[in-house]
Amino acid sequence: MCERLRYEKAAYALGKSYIIGLDEAGRGPMAGPLVVAGVIFEKGYYHEAINDSKQLSEKKRESLYDLIIRDALAYQIEIIDVEDVDRLNVYQASKKGMIDAIHHIAIQPDFALSDAMPLGDEIAHNAIIKGDSLSMSIGAASILAKVTRDRIMKKYDLQYPEYGFAQHKGYPTKQHKELLKMYGVTPIHRRSFQPVIDILNEQLALELEV
Repeated sequence: MCERLRYEKAAYALGKSYIIGLDEAGRGPMAGPLVVAGVIFEKGYYHEAINDSKQLSEKKRESLYDLIIRDALAYQIEIIDVEDVDRLNVYQASKKGMIDAIHHIAIQPDFALSDAMPLGDEIAHNAIIKGDSLSMSIGAASILAKVTRDRIMKKYDLQYPEYGFAQHKGYPTKQHKELLKMYGVTPIHRRSFQPVIDILNEQLALELEV
């Protein structure tokens, strides 16, 4: 128990009262939004199953999503659309999403634990490498972000069934790249990502030949 609360305990020892864990889902995909979540638990809260979302099954993430929503003092989910990801770049979009979560959450935090994202002077914080597996608060945020994004991509799968978004969630898998080449670029593809740029350039070249 103590191990995955050590960063929270260190912040409490500094006199902090409300610690927000922050994480994102969707930095790597070439389609779909980026999702950032922030979670604040009451001091001393612990649940052994809350962990890095990547280490959990989809079924487990879904059940923990409901538990986190129920038990958190406050939580906030920010959805950064494809246009903003392209405009800002995915790193800056992640940072913006975390800062927005800090500002929009119902209880204002006085300390943040982020998954490897420095937040500048925005708030006193600790940016922890692999924080989603080392801090329960960050792990909880990773679950909210991952489940939210997966649900969005499943809806896009209904809108664009030929792309298989329900399976690969927009990540640049071999299957996704092949389908992208076959069917072209959709409005939810990130035009700043190289595989999408390559397809757009190919399409432009064909148009110029005609």
